[in-house]
Amino acid sequence: MRRTVRTLADGREIIYYDEEPSGQPRSTEDTRDLPPVRPGTEIRRDPLTGEWVVLAAHRQTRTYRPPANACPLCPSRPGSATEIPESDYDVVVFENRFPSFAQGVPAVGSTVEGSPLVPSAGGIGRCEVVCFTSDHNRSFGELSPRRVRTVLDVWADRTEALAEVPGVRQVYPFENRGTEIGVTLDHPHGQIYGYPFTTPKTERMLAVARDHRRDTGRAVFGDLLAAERAHGQRVLVSSAHWTAFVPPAARWPVHVLLAPHRQVPDLPALTQAERDDFAEVYLALLGMLDGLYGRPLPYVAGWNQAPVQSEQELSWLHLEVLSVLRAKDKLKYLAGSESGMAVWINDTTPEQMAQRLRAAGDRRTVRDR
Repeated sequence: MRRTVRTLADGREIIYYDEEPSGQPRSTEDTRDLPPVRPGTEIRRDPLTGEWVVLAAHRQTRTYRPPANACPLCPSRPGSATEIPESDYDVVVFENRFPSFAQGVPAVGSTVEGSPLVPSAGGIGRCEVVCFTSDHNRSFGELSPRRVRTVLDVWADRTEALAEVPGVRQVYPFENRGTEIGVTLDHPHGQIYGYPFTTPKTERMLAVARDHRRDTGRAVFGDLLAAERAHGQRVLVSSAHWTAFVPPAARWPVHVLLAPHRQVPDLPALTQAERDDFAEVYLALLGMLDGLYGRPLPYVAGWNQAPVQSEQELSWLHLEVLSVLRAKDKLKYLAGSESGMAVWINDTTPEQMAQRLRAAGDRRTVRDR
């Protein structure tokens, strides 16, 4: 894979990842007249929960659901310059023009209104967009195994790069898919957040892992994975290196964890064999998800990784895929209990959903023959 770093008209970095090293050079200039990016993002610590909240009012002006012929993630063409100056690409990564976190954000006070109860800071970090393909009408589940492997290598490469960015404490590659999730651009793409703190969910998971390690000497995720593989009732797909399963206390109507059999803290730690194996397993899983309701499933798919240079021995890399669709035409709303008290109520059981997803995979297999 060839990696070419260029600069967009407003100074943002863009990186081309080409599967053929001998392919066309990436030398096309960005000719747009763009003002410089001046994100005004801030983080404040909630005095009642201890969690950081991000304030990014400049994102109100971000591009919202343009027509396909004005998609900013498609390659540029005569008369239509986009975020990608080249006329074609394999995988491309660039700095988000409307980031939640960035370098060079304006300085803010260390507290809100001088109150030590509410610490604050600039939202220093980095946000990137990852375009999986130049084909506007293709989904991740329709990519070739080779392209999925390329994307995985890109995620790993960017995880290493963002870990070196000043202020970044955790790297989170993810894909939002579908209007029900809130996607504002239909082109197949994902994002990578370089957070300036360890996320609340990760903090909680690390605390549980720390207690389990103290009490048993083992990794809690490893024990869960072993139990799921042994029982099998909630397992969806399994291979030499990976297993996908519905977690036994699933929160979402559709909720799947995909994990390597070996404990690794992050994507860069995966072996070549594990990376090769991932593509087939993930494509099979996505086929199940789209077969569940006979329509493209809206989902969030995000990589849980160890914080930057800490807690490596407690973390177990895994991909979490979740959907708000509880029936073909019904959404799961985060209403009173979930939004108000963070107590989740699922309208199905993990065992029922696992059975339905396996059946959906079987139906797709028959149709594909």
